[in-house]
Amino acid sequence: MATILSIQDIHKTFEAGTINENYVLRGMNLEVQEGDFISIIGGNGAGKSTLMNSLAGTLSVDSGDILLEGKSIKNVPAAKRAREISRVFQDPKMGTASRLTIEENMAIAYRRGLARGLSWGVKDSERKIFKEALKELDLGLENRMKVDTQFLSGGQRQALTLLMASLVKPKVLLLDEHTAALDPKTSDMVMKLTKKIVEKDKLTALMITHNMENAIEYGNRLVMLHQGQIVVDIRGEEKANLTVQDLMDLFHKNSGQKLTDDEMML
Repeated sequence: MATILSIQDIHKTFEAGTINENYVLRGMNLEVQEGDFISIIGGNGAGKSTLMNSLAGTLSVDSGDILLEGKSIKNVPAAKRAREISRVFQDPKMGTASRLTIEENMAIAYRRGLARGLSWGVKDSERKIFKEALKELDLGLENRMKVDTQFLSGGQRQALTLLMASLVKPKVLLLDEHTAALDPKTSDMVMKLTKKIVEKDKLTALMITHNMENAIEYGNRLVMLHQGQIVVDIRGEEKANLTVQDLMDLFHKNSGQKLTDDEMML
C-alpha cells in the first residue's frame, strides 16, 4: 500500500528557554500506509496529544515536516486540514453542536470545507443519505433526526460524531482517546462501531488510547511512544498475539525503563 501520511523528524518544545522548558516531540518519524489502523499508546507526557494536535494543525511543530499524500501540510491551517483529516475528541460534546439537530450536525459534516454551511437548511436528498447512514449505527437515531444532540447520551453523541467524521471519507481519521469519557459498556459499543466504520469505509486511522487491551485488539498496527519518540512499532500477526505483559516487556526492552499497567492509564 502507498504511504498516505509521513511524519518526518518532527520536534516540539513548549516554553523553550525557560525553567519550564518541555521537549515533547524529539525527532519523531512515522510512515503511515493507506488503510493502516494504528493504535497509539504511551504514558503521561509521552507526546501522544502533541502528536495528534500537530497532525490536526491546531499546534505547529518547531521543525521537521508532515506530508499528506506526498505534500507538506506543515503550514496548512487546521480549518483547511479538516477537509482531509477528521478528528474525534475524548469529550462527546466537542464533536457536535448541542443546540442543532442530528440532521443539522450531519449536514455541517457533510458539507465540510464548503462555504455554504447551513444557509439553505437540510435538503431532502441529504436527509435520505443521513438516514441510511444512521441506520448503520443501530441506535435508532434515524428516527430522531430532528432532535437536538444535547438530548442524546454520551455514547450516542460519540457514535454520531464518529459517523460524522467519516461521512465524507477523510484521508486520515484521528481518534483522540474517543472512548476515555465513556463507561465500559458504552466504550465497548463505540470501539466495535469504530472497527466497523474503519473497515467498511477502508479508512486510514490513528487512535490514541490508554486501554492496552483495546490497543492490542483493534487495528493492524500498534505504536508506543516514550519521551517524544517511538519505542515500539509492531503490526500484523505479531501484534495480534501480544498480551499486555508482552507490551510492558517490549517497552522495558526498548526504553530501558519499566512500565506498569497503571502508568498507561495516566
